[in-house]
Amino acid sequence: MNEEVAEIDFARICFGLDRDTDERSLAVFLRLFSRDELLRTLIPRLADEDIMQLVDTVTGILRKHLEEEEYHELFLCEGHPADSSEPA
Repeated sequence: MNEEVAEIDFARICFGLDRDTDERSLAVFLRLFSRDELLRTLIPRLADEDIMQLVDTVTGILRKHLEEEEYHELFLCEGHPADSSEPA
């Protein structure tokens, strides 16, 4: 999925029609979910169990679909852990 495909009007988010629409809808859904204003409001209202469930779900998906190098590069925005001992 490229960046152009990821764009969709938030009012047209829809799941279950086809894979392309699902992917574009999920990208927008996650962008909306991660907005700072929403997170500042939502996070304090979450129960401890909600927090752990969300973290477990997201980390489980990352573990399932990303190699270790991809996790460090794409999620943590850093080089591979073996690279961390080398001077920048």
